[in-house]
Amino acid sequence: MRARYSAYVLHDHAFILSSWHPDTRPSVEEAGPDSQTRWLGLEVRQQTESGDTATVEFVARYKIGGRAQRLHEVSRFVREGGWWFYADGSFPKEQEQ
Repeated sequence: MRARYSAYVLHDHAFILSSWHPDTRPSVEEAGPDSQTRWLGLEVRQQTESGDTATVEFVARYKIGGRAQRLHEVSRFVREGGWWFYADGSFPKEQEQ
């Protein structure tokens, strides 16, 4: 997860695509560069691993056009051939405070 976040910060789209599982990987055009996004931080809230699957819940903060945003996701990863691949993610609803 941290490597993928770093790749987004550095706009390393080759790594982002290569670390995405082939069954769910978007096209190059769909995952194309987003030079407007400025990433501000990553908080890993929870991670679990069971055999060749893992989940990571995180919050990533970023700005687009000067407006602060946050991405709260639970990502699912699978391990194949010794390498971890991002499979997909879901977006949990925030708890009322």
